[in-house]
Amino acid sequence: MRKKDRDTETLNLSFLDVICCGFGAIILLLVLTKIFEPIRLEESHVELEELITRYQEELNDLRGETEIVEREQISTVTQLDSENLQLSRLQEQLSRIRSEFLATGDNADINTELQGQLALAKQRLTEEMQRLLADYRPDPDDYNIGGIPVDSEYIVFIIDTSGSMRQYAWDRVQKQMQETLEVYPEVKGIQVLNDMGEYMFKSYRNEWIPDTPARREAIMDALRNWNAFSNSSPREGILTAIESFYDPEKRVSLYVYSDDFSSGSINGVVREVDRRNRADERGERRVRIHAVAFPVLFEVTGDMLTAARFAILMRALCQRNGGTFVALPHRRAR
Repeated sequence: MRKKDRDTETLNLSFLDVICCGFGAIILLLVLTKIFEPIRLEESHVELEELITRYQEELNDLRGETEIVEREQISTVTQLDSENLQLSRLQEQLSRIRSEFLATGDNADINTELQGQLALAKQRLTEEMQRLLADYRPDPDDYNIGGIPVDSEYIVFIIDTSGSMRQYAWDRVQKQMQETLEVYPEVKGIQVLNDMGEYMFKSYRNEWIPDTPARREAIMDALRNWNAFSNSSPREGILTAIESFYDPEKRVSLYVYSDDFSSGSINGVVREVDRRNRADERGERRVRIHAVAFPVLFEVTGDMLTAARFAILMRALCQRNGGTFVALPHRRAR
């Protein structure tokens, strides 16, 4: 009986030992967890500080970029205001020129036939008469039509075949070309290119088309349906004409018909033409360059920007290359 009691007492002590050891292990785990917890918190704090620093740097970069954009915006607005002011001045100047042109239009119509006869007489001067008149410089009005000299023996038409010209100005292009041919009663050669330098008649590439009534009629017939790709820039056509048809023994004139200059540098084109159309020892250029501006975009959309760019470009080229620039009035001004 006493032995049984001792066994029971031993069993109870063993169970309590196990329980105490278990609780002790739990307490030890809790203590260890609390010891390493401040380290993790410190690491998290460092990471947050680094993240905040990086975000602050990105914010500063964004603020700097914002300031740059704002300055560029201010500069762009200032430049736009300046260009709008310049455009307004050009529009005023264009209106004044149109008024002067309309005021003189009636007198020009009356004298057209007589001026054409004078131009024909000049072209048919004998060699002896030309020798005697070598040092004579008549008034420009004695040998030009509408301000454009008609003393050339060879003429090249450079026509803008863009969509705006084809859709809105093609009837006037044909009329203007017909009138130009009429004031040249007789020349030694004609050629027709578009503003990209593409030939109307590919069989006459790099050659002059003989001037006959039948050839003139064929040119006008082909012009009615001529539809070639165009980038609305006369640069390629002018350079092709100079390179292909310049001859020191020939008097050549280019006639550029267009409505706008949509892209590219005006000064760049002027310099490039200067290099190709060099002046001789007397200061005269290889070929004359004339231009006729059609106010198509202004009539249709009221936009003057690209039309004004074409006017600025061609006025500079005509002035530097012995030619004349003519801006046609828009139809609503008549």
